[in-house]
Amino acid sequence: MTRPTARVLALLEILQSGGTRTVAELAGRLGVDERTVRRYVDHLVDLDVPVRSVRGRYGGYRLAPGYRMPPLMLTGDEAVAVLLGLVTGRRAGLVTASVSAMESAAAKVRRVLPEALGRRLDALLATADFTAPARSVSTPETEVLLTLAEAARHRQPVAISYTAWGGRRSQRDVHPYGIVAHSGRWYVTGADSDSGEVRTFRLDRIEAATALPGSFEVPAGFDPAARVLSGLAQVPYAHEVSVRVRGAVEEVRGLFPAGIATVEEIPTGDEGWVRVRLRAERLERVPSVLAWLDRPFVIEYPDALRDHVRALARQLATCADAVPDPTGRVPEPD
Repeated sequence: MTRPTARVLALLEILQSGGTRTVAELAGRLGVDERTVRRYVDHLVDLDVPVRSVRGRYGGYRLAPGYRMPPLMLTGDEAVAVLLGLVTGRRAGLVTASVSAMESAAAKVRRVLPEALGRRLDALLATADFTAPARSVSTPETEVLLTLAEAARHRQPVAISYTAWGGRRSQRDVHPYGIVAHSGRWYVTGADSDSGEVRTFRLDRIEAATALPGSFEVPAGFDPAARVLSGLAQVPYAHEVSVRVRGAVEEVRGLFPAGIATVEEIPTGDEGWVRVRLRAERLERVPSVLAWLDRPFVIEYPDALRDHVRALARQLATCADAVPDPTGRVPEPD
């Protein structure tokens, strides 16, 4: 859609907000001269939009009483943003609607676009590819998500029906401090009535959410995203690992994917080193993570990790010394 057309829609958007707008005001907001504003108004009139001219000292333009803008009028940039938002949001696991709902929404947007723009967007969607694989989606109920989001905004308690990881079902009251999307899942974090502590709940495990009377205060400085990540890093796994790594907290924390490790200062004041705690289902995979850090480290526990680090070191040394034989074949490492 051309820039003049986009400005005509912007003019309609301004007039839709109500009241009489002077030509000078409209020119300033649209970034054009007054003569161009009048031309845009003529264009709207040609489209059967009832723009009324108001004469006099405080005159200008306004829409006829009762007129409402059609439900969807998008510029080219807006249409691309909406459709790509639907596609990429779904691939990232962040769109809570079903696949059929997403496809239906995209089809509705497509139907109201001008034919030429629609063809160009069809070409984009048909040819676009993504380097990141699509995430599996754990879709919460839209009503649950919206209820919790509204309660978090207005600081209102919520009653939820929750099914824990082990299958235990419970009814509890929650003070929702914030809603967080991470790795294809949605979470709510806040004070839990059962434990009296701050807890994190997966939205796809909440069957129903009902706002309750009352209000609450969010603790000063509370960061919902940081709380969710720290909670995920503490989920029980088969092995718990603690190592000391040389570097500052923020530097080392940035080396780990979000949610798999906690990085903290060492209370004894071991300057220049931090403590990293992480959990793993397979201990033999931890040495490659430590090697990737490219920083000095010292294992605190478990001792079994030392054997795995030595095994990786031997394997790397063997690979480094390996050379192809005269036929070009590379010998397999022992």
